Amino acid sequence: MILFGALIQFAALRTNPPGFFLDESSIAYNAHTLSQTGRDEHGEEWPLFFRAFGEFKNPVYIYLLAGMFRLTGPGIVAARVLSATLGLLTIVLLGLLAIRITQSRATGLLFSLLVLFTPWMFELSRLVLEVAFYPFAVALFLLAVWNASRNLTWSMTQICSLAGTLAVLTYSYSIGRLFAPLLALGLIVFVNRRRLFGVVLTWIAFAVTLIPLFIFQWRNPGALTGRFQYLSYIKPESTVIQIAREFTRHFFANLNPWRLFVTESAKTNELVHVPGPPVMLTVTAVLVVISLVLLYKQRKLDAWWRFVFFGVIASLVPASLTTDDFHMLRLAPLAVFLLVLTIPALQWLTEPHVLKRAPLIATVFLICAQGLFSQWRYHQSVTSPLRLHTFDADYPAMILPAALKAAGSNPVCLADNPARPAYVQALWYATLWKIPLDKFVSLGFDKSAPEGAVVITTEESCPRCRMLAYSEPYTTYVAIGKPRVLTRLPDDGMRAELNVIDPPTQLRAGQQATLKISVKNVSQSFWFASERSGGDFRLSVGNHWLDQDGDSVVNDDGRAGLSNDVVPGGIVTMALTINAPRRPGEYLLEVDMVQEGASWFGLKGSQTWRGRVTVTN
Repeated sequence: MILFGALIQFAALRTNPPGFFLDESSIAYNAHTLSQTGRDEHGEEWPLFFRAFGEFKNPVYIYLLAGMFRLTGPGIVAARVLSATLGLLTIVLLGLLAIRITQSRATGLLFSLLVLFTPWMFELSRLVLEVAFYPFAVALFLLAVWNASRNLTWSMTQICSLAGTLAVLTYSYSIGRLFAPLLALGLIVFVNRRRLFGVVLTWIAFAVTLIPLFIFQWRNPGALTGRFQYLSYIKPESTVIQIAREFTRHFFANLNPWRLFVTESAKTNELVHVPGPPVMLTVTAVLVVISLVLLYKQRKLDAWWRFVFFGVIASLVPASLTTDDFHMLRLAPLAVFLLVLTIPALQWLTEPHVLKRAPLIATVFLICAQGLFSQWRYHQSVTSPLRLHTFDADYPAMILPAALKAAGSNPVCLADNPARPAYVQALWYATLWKIPLDKFVSLGFDKSAPEGAVVITTEESCPRCRMLAYSEPYTTYVAIGKPRVLTRLPDDGMRAELNVIDPPTQLRAGQQATLKISVKNVSQSFWFASERSGGDFRLSVGNHWLDQDGDSVVNDDGRAGLSNDVVPGGIVTMALTINAPRRPGEYLLEVDMVQEGASWFGLKGSQTWRGRVTVTN
């Protein structure tokens, strides 16, 4: 079984996924620098968390990968081998858990087969991301819980195992900062007079492991919460009722059986999942239902199974606090707990009884048939444009080679949009291709490229470009002419005629929507598009939310920068993403032009666009 699992896990690691995603390059590059110098890319020595792209990545997977690179040297295949190995070890640990629960090797073998062929578990083990470690960490924790649950009193070894695996869950992936404390709280289901002391000691030991995290947060305010604030629907203006309503909606969306067991094709999971097949085998749903019936027939539900039910609920909580529905990375523990719920059904099927032979054969057939089909779909997808794009396969194939060829002996400039900083791709591939890192010069977020420089950028606007290669969001170009110096427009240059095409009349509270806006330059001034999305005097379209009396409710909601020059009398169409207010009611949506660092056009006498929008619950 282990050899068969290895064949599945390690097949085509070099080519599938067909590239290396931006976050994978960030993790791999930091693991490389750590393996060589004990420092991250920013020079921080043995960091607890790794600063990257406005967030901080967690340490466990990066340190493991650094150990791998210390042995093998940096490489994409070596990195994917680590994730695949963690996936294989997860199958082994969960199979061992099933054997211990049922005292049946046949059940453990069948359960291992189910885990092996579950698309969700397999696809997570193909990513060089922190989450690749998470199913393994959950399996370790469940083994520790099972071992402790079989004893009337908990030994120090069992207490340390529980606290240690909870700590691993906390420091492995961002959801663990909420998920692990919830699991620790769930241990209360095991409390009786003889275990109370052990549970309390486990909580104390786990709390001690959190001290470094709190010290880090105290020294770096907002470092570990900034990304959550960006991803969450919980805002300062949100009411308790709104938060509860949104949580309930996301909770049940994350437990959608159609997406779990029938089909999943949402764009949310394009990094993880090949569209089409469900994320879990359909037969898993049947096995879960059978298990629920079998457990219901017990007069008193065992504390272990009460904890597993609690684990299912806890798995949904962190993901249900963010705006995305059914985000497979943040829901990674859910797959493990749902699979564990199939163990009673598999035990019932593998009991020696002639009447169960046909259902057992059918179960094995369905697991293998759908599992092999999902594997076939996964390996067929290696050439799909979607996966090539998702994993930035064009970066080493065309973006970076075009820049290196055009630059010759000169440096290559890296000009990143703050929303998509991709400098680390150049550093990672330079490491793999043994190119000196001083070949690359960062322009930061606002500096323009000098005349004649070769640039790799993720900026959407490129007014000085002689394009060499393009694959969204990357552009390789030669900068033509001297850098633009934007100046403040005169007051009579801030005149625009705005029109929202098909404006919304009703939105849900907090709903995001994209407006298509026609902008006409009705001044006598030339509007220059900025090369960079940072810096003063760039021109953008933005919006405000006003109440019925025209007073401001939400100021500076959305922004979209001018991507092309606009001559006097010229017209450009722009896309602006807006966010509905959190409180239901009747609002005025106001759209205006702004010159950053100067003024809104409306304050200079330009006519803004206004439309009425009803915001509902």
